[in-house]
Amino acid sequence: MMKKLLVTFAAAVMAALSAMGQTDMQRAQYYEVPSSFNPSAIGNTDFVRIRAGARLQWLGIENAPQGFAGVADMPFKLGSRRLAVGVNVAQESAGLYKSLAFGAQVAYKLRKWGGVWSVGLQVGLYDQAFKGSEVFLPDDDDYHQGNDDAIPTSDIHGTAFDAAAGLWYEHPRFYAGLSCTHLTSPTVTMNAESAGGGSETSGDRKYQFQAKRTLYFTAGCNIPIKNTLFDIVPSVLVASDFGFTTGQLTARARYRKMFSFGLGYRWDDAVIATVAAEIKNFYVGYSYEYATSAIRSASSGSHELMVGYSLKLNLGEKNRNRHKSVRIM
Repeated sequence: MMKKLLVTFAAAVMAALSAMGQTDMQRAQYYEVPSSFNPSAIGNTDFVRIRAGARLQWLGIENAPQGFAGVADMPFKLGSRRLAVGVNVAQESAGLYKSLAFGAQVAYKLRKWGGVWSVGLQVGLYDQAFKGSEVFLPDDDDYHQGNDDAIPTSDIHGTAFDAAAGLWYEHPRFYAGLSCTHLTSPTVTMNAESAGGGSETSGDRKYQFQAKRTLYFTAGCNIPIKNTLFDIVPSVLVASDFGFTTGQLTARARYRKMFSFGLGYRWDDAVIATVAAEIKNFYVGYSYEYATSAIRSASSGSHELMVGYSLKLNLGEKNRNRHKSVRIM
């Protein structure tokens, strides 16, 4: 009984911390999926570019966060205007909570000052669910009662409209982006109905979850090592929901623009090791995270696997405006 209580309590605490500390899923290989948090980071190559990844966080802890993310984008022209479209989907579970986000993206591009500027918008849906049927409260709990209306005892979920916007600048040697997700700070209303049914006055209850508006800044560059086949690719990501701020710094070495390895550090959270390869438009990358916080005593670490494929496009006019993203050069 005590073990079951501790497991349930730990899962609830982790889910609460995840909800309070961040709405969006963490990403070790954020530089490969910038459009997952910035809708203007699409169409930066002459490819249909697809990336998908799975994340297992804090292995060894039951009900720890797990997630999946996928993005796809492509450029196109409308007359003389350069545009891009994309899609973004992310699913994460933590404890008894599960979230699902989907967005359609569009960006307008303008070549100026030696690079390409992009302004992007994303619209979509944000779904939040809670498995109240798995809530366990012992009879001798001094803080909660089994019939506490604040704790749902049935599975509930709700959906709300969501939006994001961003600005992106890409130069042949560096890039930078600023964006905001959950622009409207959507409130998801989750409904639950008691076993007796009927109207709200006879037992229906509503629960709410608010997705926090989150600002992102990211930047990176290429630094070729003279007279070698190596280059250094540093990058940074900073995220803040105005109550919680985190940052991640990554330094990768790349050989023949195909094989890469590197180290990263997420502030007050984890040290990250990454290896990746991109051969004939196929991409695969793996990251391992070792926690630097107290949670390392209960977890063997976190794992992230990402795969992708890029399909060449013929944009016409002999691709006179073609340039390669510094993230995949």
